[in-house]
Amino acid sequence: MLFLCSMFRSHLRIPKTLLWVINLFFLLLLLFTTYRIIIFFAFRPADLGWEQVSSSFILGLRYDLRWIAIVLLPIVLFSIQPSLSPFYSDSNKRYWTWYLAILTFVLFFFFAAGFGSFSYNQTPLDAGAMNFAEDFTISVKMIWQTYPLLWMLVGLIAAVLSFRWMYHKSHWQVISQTDGLGIPHTRGFFIGGALLLSLFVHGSFSVHPLKREDSFRFQQSFLSYLSINPLQNFVGTLSLRQPSYNQDRARALYPVLANWMDWKSPGSLSFNRSVGPRSTATESKPNIVLIQCESFSMYKSSMSRNPLHTTPFFDSLSKRGVFFERCFAPTFSTARALFAILTGIPDAQLFKFSSQNPLALNQYTLVNSLEEYQKHYFLGGDAEFNNFEGILRNIKGLTMHTGMRSSIPPINVWGISDKDLFLEAHQVFNEAKAPFFAYIQTSGNHRPFQRAIPLSDSGFIRDTLPEDKLAKFGFESVDEYNAFRYTDYCFRSFFEKASRADYFSNTIFVLIGDHGVAGNALAVYPSVWTTQRLTDQHVPLLFYAPGLLSPQRREEVVSQIDVLPTIAGLLHRPYENRTLGRDLLDPTKKNHFAFVTNASDRIGLVTNDYYFTRHLNTGEELLLSLKDSISTKSFGEVKKTQRALSELTDAIFETSRYLIMNNRNY
Repeated sequence: MLFLCSMFRSHLRIPKTLLWVINLFFLLLLLFTTYRIIIFFAFRPADLGWEQVSSSFILGLRYDLRWIAIVLLPIVLFSIQPSLSPFYSDSNKRYWTWYLAILTFVLFFFFAAGFGSFSYNQTPLDAGAMNFAEDFTISVKMIWQTYPLLWMLVGLIAAVLSFRWMYHKSHWQVISQTDGLGIPHTRGFFIGGALLLSLFVHGSFSVHPLKREDSFRFQQSFLSYLSINPLQNFVGTLSLRQPSYNQDRARALYPVLANWMDWKSPGSLSFNRSVGPRSTATESKPNIVLIQCESFSMYKSSMSRNPLHTTPFFDSLSKRGVFFERCFAPTFSTARALFAILTGIPDAQLFKFSSQNPLALNQYTLVNSLEEYQKHYFLGGDAEFNNFEGILRNIKGLTMHTGMRSSIPPINVWGISDKDLFLEAHQVFNEAKAPFFAYIQTSGNHRPFQRAIPLSDSGFIRDTLPEDKLAKFGFESVDEYNAFRYTDYCFRSFFEKASRADYFSNTIFVLIGDHGVAGNALAVYPSVWTTQRLTDQHVPLLFYAPGLLSPQRREEVVSQIDVLPTIAGLLHRPYENRTLGRDLLDPTKKNHFAFVTNASDRIGLVTNDYYFTRHLNTGEELLLSLKDSISTKSFGEVKKTQRALSELTDAIFETSRYLIMNNRNY
């Protein structure tokens, strides 16, 4: 920077303020570039090398220049008036260096949050983070219990103060290099500098400015994530938090959906179907226990034949029940899973949970058809988080078992342990005098993993494995590995007690993961699971009722939204289905598919053979085989399949957004 300052001083006689801005420009550019290099080395896929990322870094430079220009442009513009220049007085220097220090704090905050987002979700920071900011206290507690937050804050403050010192030092260096040279305060230089910085803000030599969507031109999603900095991605997605739908588009695509769903007498945007009892339904008025399992990735489990054999008990249950090995959550989120399961609608609104949208809280749910059933909801912590309770209020007569318990101490921010939660539910079931429907939502298999297992639970034996072996089979740490194993231990503890209780023989247990977790599934599934992050949404689904259901292992693709219609179909009673879920055990059901959407602005469809995906911003489409074997279909057949899946994906996406706002509970 001293060389640059000397060069410009000697040849161009640039004003002091602009020399300082040039120094600041390169200092900030170094900061932005360092962040991108750290992200590359910390999170790059194993098969991605430097030679593949040059285009991503070049595009990233354009985003960085925009935000550096946004920081520096006010200094240039105000300094057109000499009395406002940082070199006019000591007080001006203090004001401008504090201005830079505050913005540096903002930059470091976004960089830290961006790194955390990559670490947590394997995606860049976006406006979806506001979902957790709305539950600020719980979110901060989770971060506090997971990461060394105090030291991180100390490091952040130290970094900001260090940069402020560099701003001061750079200011002094400019003065020492230019004093006595009589360089005039030429406004033309300032106007030229402002125009150059404005060009950086525009980000393009064409009429069209640089947009967030430009980052998604890469086929490899990591390259897109690498190119865009966290400020650009966050600001670019803020407007997408507003719920929206296109009724005309949903109406136009309704026949496509009706054809795939095999609706016999479809009407225009009419989703009400009266369904009579199946001949195979049970007439015993069985209890229903629906267990939503936190972060229960299929590829990490024993049911996927993962060699680590983390869930031997669940695996044994799956062999004695009706097990669906290819179930997909529509989206990645616990709140979205609760919404999808209870409503039968994929939560397809981007960057904001429907549970946090007041206009989307009034929802019809099939649970209310169980009129003579007692209804219970169990959660180890606070149901205000992500406004779970806003969706649960649609269930009439629901008894909530949530929050602090006077006799059971919490183990972490998420409340009591899953083992204690199951024990609490078991005691309630034992005392029930009527058929009951219970929704149990576990939360133990979640950060902070190091506090997911009660120290007092001597019945669980922790295991230790080498880090390279854990990574090979999908786990980021030994704490996560043991938390996943502890979930299985909690299932065993619960079912061993339940199997000896009177209610057990007439109860249908349904266990489903709320979502998966991104990671390396190459050891157990074809590469598309890992490269396209189907691991985020691939979860186990089990209907377990010895004596009521014959064991089956089912290979067809199914969805979370199918859970309640399948439960309703198991009961010998008519019901009204108003949304998109289907009875998975209906022998007349045709066409197997699951709609999925993720944080990279992609929507898609999983079928038994393919994964179709489209980027919402660029329109880019991919049709990928879910099998490692080479397809025998001709090019024409593949294109025909792609067009059909593209049309169906559109239909489900538009219909879901419409239903979220129009599926009234009346």
